[in-house]
Amino acid sequence: MFQKIIHSNSSKTTIIIRLIVGTVFLSEGIQKFLYPAVRGAGRFEKIELPSPEFLGTFVGSFEVVCGVLILLGLLTRLASIPTLIIMLVAIATTKSEILANDGFWAVMHASRTDWAMLLGSLFLIIQGGGNWSVDNYIQQLKSKTIPQTPL
Repeated sequence: MFQKIIHSNSSKTTIIIRLIVGTVFLSEGIQKFLYPAVRGAGRFEKIELPSPEFLGTFVGSFEVVCGVLILLGLLTRLASIPTLIIMLVAIATTKSEILANDGFWAVMHASRTDWAMLLGSLFLIIQGGGNWSVDNYIQQLKSKTIPQTPL
């Protein structure tokens, strides 16, 4: 099971997606702690989510941890699942008012970064960490030390 989780393609360009997704989530997570009234609990309270103080800390923690894991390429697939969920919830909770007031194109404009992070997370779930990742390094170590038996 662990091998399936860390298995990665050998793409050398996957690091670009990892850098984008990891940096954005790490940055946003840190900001939830630095500016809780605007980015964390205050924002969750404004959009009327329950337990905003808890959610601010909970979501911020996941964004920081998953952002770091994605940047390192460590457990990339697993780390990308919470980021995908965060983006789905963000789109559903923050864009419905825009849709009701300003229409479809206003939502598309306001959610462009959300869609980029959602699709970047989905890409990493499918592809894994790529060539320059800790996942790939572990995979290479295991393939050298564990004798492969033919099927």
